[in-house]
Amino acid sequence: MGFGFSLALTAVGAVLAWAVNAPSSAINVQMIGYILLAVGIAGLLLSIAFWSSWGGPGYLRRERTTVDPSSGTRVTEEQTRAY
Repeated sequence: MGFGFSLALTAVGAVLAWAVNAPSSAINVQMIGYILLAVGIAGLLLSIAFWSSWGGPGYLRRERTTVDPSSGTRVTEEQTRAY
């Protein structure tokens, strides 16, 4: 579950829990809203916790290719740094 989907799920859950007032004998709309809200928040927290392992903030990869003028060979330098 990604960050955006978790945020959308949280928003839908909050709307169902607090803004919808539709009495129904078959389903409890507020309870479904609270469940979606909890699942969305849990997914959001997991997305934030594992953000760095997906190459999010704190990860830098830089590659530079140059040509050596004396020999004509191509030299590739790669820098990888985790904060």
